[in-house]
Amino acid sequence: MSLLNALRDPKQFSLHVEMCPPRVDLPLEQSVEAWIDSNRLMRKITSRGQFVFLTDGAIGRREEPNLRHVMINLGDEADRARIIPILTTKHSLDYCLEFASRSHTLGFTSLVVLGGDKSDDTPRCVEHAYELRRLIRENVPGMTLGGWASPHGGRRQVEFILHPEYSADYYMAQIVSHYQASAIDEFLNEAARLSVKIPGIFGVFYYRSASTNTLDMLSRFFPLPIADLKRDFEAKVAPEEICARSIHALLKRGVKNVYISNLPMATATERLARIEKRVKELLVVS
Repeated sequence: MSLLNALRDPKQFSLHVEMCPPRVDLPLEQSVEAWIDSNRLMRKITSRGQFVFLTDGAIGRREEPNLRHVMINLGDEADRARIIPILTTKHSLDYCLEFASRSHTLGFTSLVVLGGDKSDDTPRCVEHAYELRRLIRENVPGMTLGGWASPHGGRRQVEFILHPEYSADYYMAQIVSHYQASAIDEFLNEAARLSVKIPGIFGVFYYRSASTNTLDMLSRFFPLPIADLKRDFEAKVAPEEICARSIHALLKRGVKNVYISNLPMATATERLARIEKRVKELLVVS
C-alpha cells in the first residue's frame, strides 16, 4: 500500500516513525553502531507495513544525506516505497531538483518538502517550501509530495493547506502532545469547517527526560509544554506512557495517522511496541 492510500484508510490508526540518519561527525565505533541500529530499525518498521520518514538535517545537526544512507545501508533489500525522505529548502535549487528526480528513479515514491529549521544561517533556495514543491511537481510528476503544517497555528495554518499553490498530496503536521489539546482542537475544527481534503499525519515526540537544557533547546523549534513535562517526569511517568497519552489524545479526536519522533534508535522497535500496546489499552478504557 502506498503512503497516500495508507493515510486515506479510515479503518484503523497507523503509527509510523520519523528518524534521523547518523551524524557525520561520530567517532568510528559509534558510527558503526549507529548504522547498524538504523539498518535494524528501518528494516523492522518497513517489514511491518509502517513508514519511516527520514530527516534532512534535523534541528541543525550534520547528518548523513538521507538517500545515501538508505542506499548504502539497505541496498536493494528495503521496500523504498515505505521510506519517505524529507527534503528541506536549505540546499541549492539544482540539488533539490536532482534529489527529487534521483529519489523517484531509485524507487522512492513519496517525498516531504518543507522549509527547514532556522537555527543556522544556511540560506533557502526558495522563499517558501510550496515553491519548491511546485517545481518538483513539474519536473517529477510521478512523485507524491507532502507539505508541512503546524497544528499550533490554528486557522491560518489551515488556510495555507487550502491555498491553490500548496502543491501537496498530504501534509506532515508538527509535533503536538496531549498537553496541548486546545491547539489540536482548534486546528482540527478549522480543518473540518473549511473542508481540508488532503490527509495529514501528526507528530508526537518521544521525550526521554525533562532535562532543562534539552527542553530549552527543543522549545526553539516547536511549542513545548515544559511545565507539564517536568511535572510528569517528576511524578515518575514513563516516557512511553507520555508518548502513548499524546497518541491517544489524537486518536480520540479522529486523527488516524501519527508519526513518532526521537525514539532512541538502539531500542526503538522495543519501545515502539510498548507504546502501541499502551495506546490500545487506553483505547479500550476510553
